[in-house]
Amino acid sequence: METSVSGGLRIGALSKRAGVSEHVLRAWETRYGLLSPARSAGGFRLYSEDDVRRVQRMRAHLAAGLSAAEAARAVLTEPAGAAAPAPDPVVVQMAQTGGVANLAAALDDLDERAAHVVLDQLFGALTIEAVIRDVLLPYLHDLGDRWGRGEVTVGQEHFASNVIRSRLAALSPGWGGGRGPQALLACPPGELHDIALLSFGLVLRRCGWRVVFLGADSPMTDIENTAAALGPDLVMLSASDSARFDSVRTDLVRLATDRSLALAGPGASVELAAAVGAEYVDADPVSAAERWAER
Repeated sequence: METSVSGGLRIGALSKRAGVSEHVLRAWETRYGLLSPARSAGGFRLYSEDDVRRVQRMRAHLAAGLSAAEAARAVLTEPAGAAAPAPDPVVVQMAQTGGVANLAAALDDLDERAAHVVLDQLFGALTIEAVIRDVLLPYLHDLGDRWGRGEVTVGQEHFASNVIRSRLAALSPGWGGGRGPQALLACPPGELHDIALLSFGLVLRRCGWRVVFLGADSPMTDIENTAAALGPDLVMLSASDSARFDSVRTDLVRLATDRSLALAGPGASVELAAAVGAEYVDADPVSAAERWAER
């Protein structure tokens, strides 16, 4: 887990302190010169308490309605000891609710650049947890409903899912490092939807866990062999269809014998979990990760 070190904060520690993803922090540093890191003897960027305050002020300006460029200029021209403007709860609420509509418009038009602009604004104004829980998950649920009604094409659904998945995956480098508890995350054979599981892993990592992510359509032999080799504190499998779990029930029973096994997603159920000796997870990925980390 990233921590502060002598001479400053590594970027992972800055991300946790300020509630902004490492990806967004790097963008603010390179595009706007918002941050002024020093260098460690080993060449790592080290950030100061002034950098923390600048990021916090940047977030507050974004929540107040400024664009990223305007917010950065405002922060850089403020007196050194200036306090951040208090975020307006109404504006934050508008960012959350409006974010779904803005993201949908960009993705429906297959406009990847516009979608990333919306995502930049959201990740700048809100925490990763808020973006996932209040924007991305509602959007994906609505997307599935619209696909079922024939209002979006398979191509649009795949495009949107791939943009969101790639953006979340970009937040995950190095999430297996550190000394915290370890979680092994995978989807059973045939399950191709892993965004919810990826979201769970991101939040769990921000709570100090180490994450080993096998992702979609993972063979049960690979899951079992990896669990045997690593001895993780948690093995979580997620599926959108109960048939994915039903086809590997024997494997699940065997896996739950030696490991703490949890089953999540629409394909999981209380009855299935009880039958194989696993724990059923019925919360959204963000809430589930936060609750698990509190144990």
